[in-house]
Amino acid sequence: MRAALQSQGLDGFIQPRNDEFLGEYVPDSAARLAWLTGFTGSAGLAIVLPDQAAVFSDGRYTLQLESQTDGAIWQRLHITETPPETWLKTRGHRGQIGYDPWLMSANTITKFTDAGLTMVPIANPIDKFWNDRPAPPSAQATPHPIECAGESATAKRQRIATTIGDDGADAVLLTDPHAIAWLLNLRGADLPHTPIALCFALLRRDASAILFIDPAKIPPETRAQLGQSVSIVPREAMAETLATLRGKRIRLDPATAPIRLTQMLGDAGAITVSGDDPCVLPRALKNPVEQSGARAAHIRDGAAMCRFLAWFDLTAPTGSLTELAAAAALRAYRAAAPAFRAESFNPISGAGEHGAIIHYSADEASNRAIHPNEVYLIDSGAQYPDGTTDITRTLWTGPATPPDLITDRFTRVLAGHIALASAIFPADTTGPQLDALARAPLWQAGLDFDHGTGHGVGSYLSVHEGPVSFHKRAKPIPLAPGMILSDEPGYYEPGAFGIRLENLLLVTEAPLTTKKPFLAFETLTLAPFDRRLINPTLLTPQAITWLNTYHARILQEISPLVDEQTQTWLKTACAAI
Repeated sequence: MRAALQSQGLDGFIQPRNDEFLGEYVPDSAARLAWLTGFTGSAGLAIVLPDQAAVFSDGRYTLQLESQTDGAIWQRLHITETPPETWLKTRGHRGQIGYDPWLMSANTITKFTDAGLTMVPIANPIDKFWNDRPAPPSAQATPHPIECAGESATAKRQRIATTIGDDGADAVLLTDPHAIAWLLNLRGADLPHTPIALCFALLRRDASAILFIDPAKIPPETRAQLGQSVSIVPREAMAETLATLRGKRIRLDPATAPIRLTQMLGDAGAITVSGDDPCVLPRALKNPVEQSGARAAHIRDGAAMCRFLAWFDLTAPTGSLTELAAAAALRAYRAAAPAFRAESFNPISGAGEHGAIIHYSADEASNRAIHPNEVYLIDSGAQYPDGTTDITRTLWTGPATPPDLITDRFTRVLAGHIALASAIFPADTTGPQLDALARAPLWQAGLDFDHGTGHGVGSYLSVHEGPVSFHKRAKPIPLAPGMILSDEPGYYEPGAFGIRLENLLLVTEAPLTTKKPFLAFETLTLAPFDRRLINPTLLTPQAITWLNTYHARILQEISPLVDEQTQTWLKTACAAI
């Protein structure tokens, strides 16, 4: 890398984790950061200078950075505590820093230029010497049926086109494949866990659209659903198509679109209008069909999860399980359902000290036995045509009684989880305002966790979806009925154990008679919490009532769907406290 930069007269290069779609997940063919550094987390960035190099990520990956990167080569830095542009500035660099314009947004580039850095767009040098680079994905795009979508693609295009016209634009250039999947009722298999087709699209104010994708990925049934108002153009011809937009006002999100598209529109003589992706908020507001689908998917997923928990409770004390074996067993329970399509992300199956690695991913090298009498964390989810699931449970492997320290931490996390799940709040409330509810029981003991409390979840789309989240630094976007978010506070003791408890919540109207509308949450996830780890003296009477009611609901809704052995286990696991 340094030789390549020197030959171009550059003083450094920035390599982000993402691909040209600037999303969280990338195909193997775009995993440049992992190739360069060894770090495989879903968020990060590396900077290579002539005399030093640094790799950045957030609090979820602090321990993973240490285990996957060479400390003799890479400085490992917290991207929030030490922003990359600040790190570069403090090094006194005023030379030219190269970047791949397909991999960074206009907003990101502005952060570096505002820090006094000279940014130079170049072809990515990694592509020249990544000799064993995998081929790009070639899966076909498939229709997402109206029975699951709840609204036709034609109606969605007309609805979004209206917002484009109201904004004074002639068209919007969509760069997020998730937005395009929602808009066109399109799904795919270009990523392992997220059912999308990697593509760009242009939606005009008359509701016609151009889909920039390899035509070979569009089978006849998909072509038929898209209709005559949607044209198919190969991505290689995208620049040629954009060149026809001279004088047109094109809406583009400077936060989520690669700056190369801004440059291409400028070269074409188009007028770029900065604006949020108009599909993001409508996609987050699940319609009644999607809400019903989410409930059905979670009942299905809850049955699989409860079968797994019953099996794990019986097997774990023997010491015969490994992290990979437990994760494989859970996948098998889910796969028994005909509607199962895939896991919604690579499971986080962490025993003991591995549970403290927030986004730990077990592999053959790290896979370890799950010992008796320790904490085991399993964070997993599934994709079904009618919904996406995400659940985390922290379990005691027995047979001994867990230590008081662990039950204290577990119960504080549970208390925070319940406080958020049972919240009733005004309709203009935002995610950052609710985040503290889940942290308060930990704060009372001088404890905290270094990740957001919750994220949005798609409808047979990404398990991580915007624009809302429970996070101290999240955008202040009001919650609204139909949004689905996770509730997942945690506590992590490095080198010892990790605790996280996660359910998905559906935002609903609160059953209150007031002048001002209030909202509440409906818990979608159906699987019990480990009663052995609960210290009831740390829970309020209201929290105990919530927990007992939740467990009684699980027993009622899941028992008829599982085998007799699991039914027997559920009676004990869901017994009132």
